[in-house]
Amino acid sequence: MRATLTIVLFLSWAILLTSCGAYFNQPEAPQDARIAEKTDVTKTLEAFPLPKEPIVVGVYNFKDQTGQYKNVENGSTFSTAVTQGATTILIKALEDSKWFRPIERENLGNLLNERNIIRTTREEYRVSQNEPAKRLSPLLFAGILLEGGVISYDSNILTGGVGARYFGTGASSQYRQDRITVYLRAISTSTGEVLKTVNVSKTILSQGVDVGLFKYVNFQRLLEVETGFTKNEPAQMAVQEAIEKAVSILILEGLKDDLWATENGPEKDQELIDAYDLETAVENATELYEREYQTQTFRNKVSGGMGIAFIDGDYTTGVIDFMGSLGYSYQLIPELGVGFQAQIFKLNATTDNIKWWLSESLQLSYTILPNDKLSPFIYGGPGLLLFADDTEEEHLERWDAFFKLQAGAGLEYRFTDRISLVLQADWNSVFSDKVDNFVGGRRNDFYYNVGVGINYHFGAGGNKPNKPIK
Repeated sequence: MRATLTIVLFLSWAILLTSCGAYFNQPEAPQDARIAEKTDVTKTLEAFPLPKEPIVVGVYNFKDQTGQYKNVENGSTFSTAVTQGATTILIKALEDSKWFRPIERENLGNLLNERNIIRTTREEYRVSQNEPAKRLSPLLFAGILLEGGVISYDSNILTGGVGARYFGTGASSQYRQDRITVYLRAISTSTGEVLKTVNVSKTILSQGVDVGLFKYVNFQRLLEVETGFTKNEPAQMAVQEAIEKAVSILILEGLKDDLWATENGPEKDQELIDAYDLETAVENATELYEREYQTQTFRNKVSGGMGIAFIDGDYTTGVIDFMGSLGYSYQLIPELGVGFQAQIFKLNATTDNIKWWLSESLQLSYTILPNDKLSPFIYGGPGLLLFADDTEEEHLERWDAFFKLQAGAGLEYRFTDRISLVLQADWNSVFSDKVDNFVGGRRNDFYYNVGVGINYHFGAGGNKPNKPIK
C-alpha cells in the first residue's frame, strides 16, 4: 500500500510541476472583464519602425472561407470552427502596425446612410435659407484593397498520447493538434494589379493529463484518487496571431519590392529585409509538424564510437564489458548506404573467461527520415568475428574466425551539416558455439553491442535547406 501511494504521489507531483498553469491558476470566482491578451506577433507589429508614409487601405470582407463547423463527439452543431469576425481582427492588426490607415468598408452602407442623415439634417435646420448648408468632409479613398480570408481549418492533423496502469494505479496524457491557414493579398485600386500575396499557418494545441488510483486497501475499504486537467488553445487567438503574422509579412514583402519604405531610411529597410530573409530560409527548411527539412548531399561518412558488449552464450554469468568501433559508409541515395565497420570489444562469459574480440562487418543501412535532423535508421549485413586474445583456449586459437550476421537499429541527430551524434544497438548471430569457449546445448552463441558515436560527413555538396516551391 505504501509503495502504491508513493507512485501516485510521485506521478501527481510530476504533473503538477509540469502543468503549473493548469493547477495553480484555477478560477475560484467569476473574473472581471479585461483587455484582450496580446500575442507575441502583436508586440512585433507594435515594435515595427514607422513608415515613411502610412498607406490608406480598405478591407471590405476578410471572411471564413472554410465553411467548417465545430467537431462534436455526439450529435451535430451549427457553431463554426473559425471566428466570423476576421475582418475586425485584420483592421485591428493594421492599426497596431501603424503602417496602414484602414478606412471603413465592411459596413459601407451604414456609413453612407449616416452621412445622408447628416446632410438632410443640416439642410433642414439651416439658420438662414440663403446660407448654404455646411458640407461634409470628403471620404478617404483607398490606394490598396486587402482581400483574402481564412482558407482552411484542418482538424486532428496530429494526435497521440501515452499512458500506463498497474494494479489500479496509472496515468495518461493525450494531445491533439489542429491547424488554421490564412491568405492575405494587396491589390492596387488604380490598376487592379495584385501587388503581393502572403499566407500563414498556425497550429492549435489541445492536451489533457490525468492520474488515478483505484485500489482496495483493506477488506471492504476502497481508495480512489483522481486528478487531471485539459487545456485547449483558443481558436480565436490562433486566428488573431495568424492574421497579425500575415500583416507583418506583407509589410516586409512590400519593403523588398520597394512598394513602401520606413522613415528611418534604406539602412533600416535592409536590416528588416535581412532578418526576414533569414526567417524565410528557416521556414522553407521546415516541413509539416515543425520538422526541420534538409537536403542531404554529402556522400561519404566516417564514424567512431564506444559502448558496451554483452554475450548470450552457454553461461548465465556474463556481464557487460567495453566496445569500441570505427566505420565508413557511402550513401548510394539519401536513404540507402553501404559501408564497413570494425569493432573491438571484450566478451565477459565468466569472471575468469574475459577475452578480446575483433569484428569486421559489411553493412547495408537504411535511413528512414534522411531529410530530418533526427532520424531513425536500420542496418545489417554479414561479417567475421575474430578471436584476438594472446592466449589459446580449449576450443579457441588465436585469430580463429567465425562467420556472423548482424542486425541493428539506431538514431542519428545532426548538430551541423557535417557532424552528427549516433546512438545504436545491434544483435550479432555467430554460427558457432565456441565464442564463450564452452560447447554445449543446441544453440549457437550470440552477442549484443550498444554504443554512442560521432559521424563526420564529407564529399561533394552539403546539407542545403530545401528551396521554396515557386
